[in-house]
Amino acid sequence: MAGTLARLFAKGGFNVLAIDNDSAMNLSYTLGIEEEVKSKIVPISEMKKMIGERTEVKGAGSGVYNINPEVSDIPDRFKVTGPDNLKLLVLGGIEEPASGCLCGENALIRTLLYNLLVKRDEVIVVDFEAGLEHLGRGTAKGIDVMLVVTEPSQKSLDLCLKIIDLSKKLGVINIYLIANKVIDDSQLDTINDRIKTWNVPLYHSIPFDPEIGKADLDGISPLDYNSNSKAINSINGLFNKLKQLKLELFDL
Repeated sequence: MAGTLARLFAKGGFNVLAIDNDSAMNLSYTLGIEEEVKSKIVPISEMKKMIGERTEVKGAGSGVYNINPEVSDIPDRFKVTGPDNLKLLVLGGIEEPASGCLCGENALIRTLLYNLLVKRDEVIVVDFEAGLEHLGRGTAKGIDVMLVVTEPSQKSLDLCLKIIDLSKKLGVINIYLIANKVIDDSQLDTINDRIKTWNVPLYHSIPFDPEIGKADLDGISPLDYNSNSKAINSINGLFNKLKQLKLELFDL
């Protein structure tokens, strides 16, 4: 969904920077980045030399890091260009077992995300880890709109509720629930019933669509595989809603 939304914003004439902050690092596929470009991408979290230069405190010994490293040049140095002139920056995930760690990678990525979300004048679409790790690092600072995506299952809804609660505690104001891979109206009814006390609206639903799986198997962007599939048409509807929301919240 994140990749298709980024593509649609780019097609709509917006300057778009897509950020892959998921350890799976597969946003390049859904964006339709060319294989030659994709093969050369090195995630920021794996640039150990650069991370060390930016975060290590000279003379302080191991385990001491600069928690506010210089990062302003990183997006333009390491982003790649994709379809519709959108840009992609791959951050990657953090492999440290403790979510609250102050490792060099964590310090740099946390600061970089804050810099991206607060200081750049673009449409920034971030594909976060499907869980709570990014929120634990404080990277929710500066988020204008958070889309929390649930599938029609109790486990997914439970996780979404945790993400929503943490997001509110971090000060995120505009939080919207998206139901993905929905088979029928009865599933939507069940989801709506379960979220009655959440104070977060079910903003949009996207139907289950076999075309998405086919595109994934072939390694093709869903938008390029079938731009008129059920899911793509629904995501296009979500895109139009978000454009209107942007106008109402930030452009008036």
